[in-house]
Amino acid sequence: MNIKEQTITLDSLRFYAYHGAEPQEAIVGAWYMVSISMKADVTDAIFSDNLNGTINYAKVAAIIKQQMEIRSALLEHVAGRIAQALFEGIPTIRKVTVTVSKLNPPVAAPCKSASFTLTAERREIEN
Repeated sequence: MNIKEQTITLDSLRFYAYHGAEPQEAIVGAWYMVSISMKADVTDAIFSDNLNGTINYAKVAAIIKQQMEIRSALLEHVAGRIAQALFEGIPTIRKVTVTVSKLNPPVAAPCKSASFTLTAERREIEN
């Protein structure tokens, strides 16, 4: 088998949080969804069926939850913090795509969600 790419995804994690540019959003809060796609070499897990060879979903969800609990004015900032925290907490992640969606955002028309998506790669240490 010639493995080309390996992606782990957690889709539509739900959180109640207090992000937003308007003052009332810090008081009232809203529901958010976070979806994450991570590129990593988990070949060991493919062949060994061992959790040590892959990314632990529970750890990823805990990192995201921790970041969602920190208030931010902008979804862009939340997504950036989540990506950075994942790179710091899980060294095997090479690339991550994070989508943060605010459900029923306060806009002047019916709107299911407002979202921001960020794709980032781990910065390699230069010698």
